[in-house]
Amino acid sequence: MDQLEQAIQAVKERLPGMKLLENEAMSAHSSFRIGGPVRALASPSDVTGLTRLCDILKEFKIAPFMLGNGTNILFPDEGLKDLFIVSTEKLQKIFLLPDGAIYAEAGVSLSRLAAFAQENGLKGLEFAGGIPGTLGGGCIMNAGAYGGELKDVIESVVYLFVPDQGLYEMANENCAFGYRTSYFQKTAGCVILSAVFRLEPDEPQAIAAKMQELSEKRRTKQPLDLPSAGSAFRRPEGHYAAALIDEAGLKGYTVGGAQVSEKHAGFVVNRGGATSHDVYDLMMHVRNTVYRNTGVFLEPEIIILPPDYHLEDNGPAVRRNRITVNGPAGPEK
Repeated sequence: MDQLEQAIQAVKERLPGMKLLENEAMSAHSSFRIGGPVRALASPSDVTGLTRLCDILKEFKIAPFMLGNGTNILFPDEGLKDLFIVSTEKLQKIFLLPDGAIYAEAGVSLSRLAAFAQENGLKGLEFAGGIPGTLGGGCIMNAGAYGGELKDVIESVVYLFVPDQGLYEMANENCAFGYRTSYFQKTAGCVILSAVFRLEPDEPQAIAAKMQELSEKRRTKQPLDLPSAGSAFRRPEGHYAAALIDEAGLKGYTVGGAQVSEKHAGFVVNRGGATSHDVYDLMMHVRNTVYRNTGVFLEPEIIILPPDYHLEDNGPAVRRNRITVNGPAGPEK
């Protein structure tokens, strides 16, 4: 029995109440609706369960692949027989702290987070109202839209550092947030558990009006009626990916069931029956064409699997504030 199989057996024996799916098709867990079976997919019911699960996986030298809503990932049709996925779908606590800040766990969707802020008369997260991903993934990539980014409102992030199984709280200024990147993206072994958000008070009606305005922009400009993984490419410095793709005459370009959206050239959509190979081949054609035409290299924003996952013995040197609790206590909403 190899290490992955041993780890799966250990999880069954030591965490018998945890939801554990084996050979689960990832098309059911991806906004693209694409992907073959993964060997194991576990969904801890709380932060404590997640840390215990990661401890077991570390024992068998298995690196967990963290999954939120699967909104920016392309899973392979062939499946991933060597991958153990850990879902944050059940980490849903969100509440106001005594000082008025918002505490939320990694599985909370950014749209729910924005709605919670609006309901409590707190502005600053209006841009996140239509982002389909979760807080965990949002922290890792510094999610943003319409001029706003999470780095503008995050006060601190609590994460598990798998190599030493330590819990740490990192202040915003140490998170190395940048355009679609962060310290957590660059450092292997970081598992986001929760974050605290510092916002400004405002009238709930005014906040709702701004969210509605941005929602209408998304509805009219983005292909929300078809499966996709959001923006296919990062914004290249000094340019806009969608404009470069459109200028190359690629809007509507199709490979199998995958298509460059006719509504927004920055999106690749699944028009029905698209395979991961269709999407990959389409993206590579777009990238090569744009490079030939302009010399601009488009970098995928979508995570294309499988890369090489492994546990590193040590991350880069960084000052961490180790903590001994999973997060502040409070009522679950």
